[in-house]
Amino acid sequence: MSKKLNWAIVGGGNGGQAMAGHIGVKGFSVKLYDVFEKTVDAINEKGGIELTGAVQGFGKVDMASTDISKVIEGTDIVVVVLPSLYHASIAKACAPHLEDGQIVVLHPGASCGALEFRRVLDESGCKADVVVAETQTLLYACRAKVPGEAYIFGVKNINEVAALPATQNKKVVEALNTAFPEFKEGKNVLATSLENINAMLHPAPSLLNVARIESEGEWQYYYDGFTPTVGQYIEDMDKERLELGRVLGLELRPMTEWFEVMYDAYGDTFADQVKVNKSYDGIMGQKTLKTRYVLEDVPNSLKAIVSLGKLAGVNVDRMETIVKLGEYMLGEDIDKGGRTVENLGLAGMSVQELVNYVETGARK
Repeated sequence: MSKKLNWAIVGGGNGGQAMAGHIGVKGFSVKLYDVFEKTVDAINEKGGIELTGAVQGFGKVDMASTDISKVIEGTDIVVVVLPSLYHASIAKACAPHLEDGQIVVLHPGASCGALEFRRVLDESGCKADVVVAETQTLLYACRAKVPGEAYIFGVKNINEVAALPATQNKKVVEALNTAFPEFKEGKNVLATSLENINAMLHPAPSLLNVARIESEGEWQYYYDGFTPTVGQYIEDMDKERLELGRVLGLELRPMTEWFEVMYDAYGDTFADQVKVNKSYDGIMGQKTLKTRYVLEDVPNSLKAIVSLGKLAGVNVDRMETIVKLGEYMLGEDIDKGGRTVENLGLAGMSVQELVNYVETGARK
């Protein structure tokens, strides 16, 4: 692909500012959408985003706006960098403004993000011929404490991406690779959904570290929170995930292998790998359970995987235990619906019908 593509970033939080700045540093045209006027005003005043850390430089942003139609207009790739709790509402907001030929990438999709986004676009009457895709995780470990400035702790070596349907995979990967060689083709959106490592890294450690979270002391989420027992529980959850992948015809990587290829982090156990991952240095632990690690990653990541597991007839007891624990501990603060095969319009499908749908787009 020789054309220098125009990018739109939807979301001005940590990941959105990091990616917009990085695109600008690489010399591409980029616009950014956010709901907060303070954020867009600061970025417009500075003319872009200053990056420090693993990526350094000033990334020009052509325009930041609270008007999503202006940001989407005339762009080739629309990258949604928002918590998955907002994917449905953003799909509805984008639906009237998307243009033929555009690629929409949920970065990340959490689990089943592309399936939800596509469903909402269709229900909203979107007529544009667009490709919807999702990545397995966010490319960066990053923080943006001040609008117009982002600190990048690290950039993953590999990040899988897939389109819905998978027949569009190569188109999406080719477009993303014009700026980011780190994006590699996943088999389909079931693969990227199940390879969503946040589902393993966030809910269980948060809920199992609640005493530390609610204490007075400061702590580092990864370095302090991943004790040997917590690490072993995640490895046991991971075995359920791998078995689900096998039933769905996928060869998934174990979490231990992902840490080797993403971060060059090695160790005898998963907990050991986490503690030697330099990208996690300085990422502090939360002081409340009411963060996206639970409020987002339970209903829209882990619960989605559990629901797929039940459709496929796979034992997902350990993952479901964490989902229930999150719902019990957070009560009304957590979405009891979340992403399930019922809410995604997939109920009643057989495993083969589901696989055929994500591969070809045909429901039967």
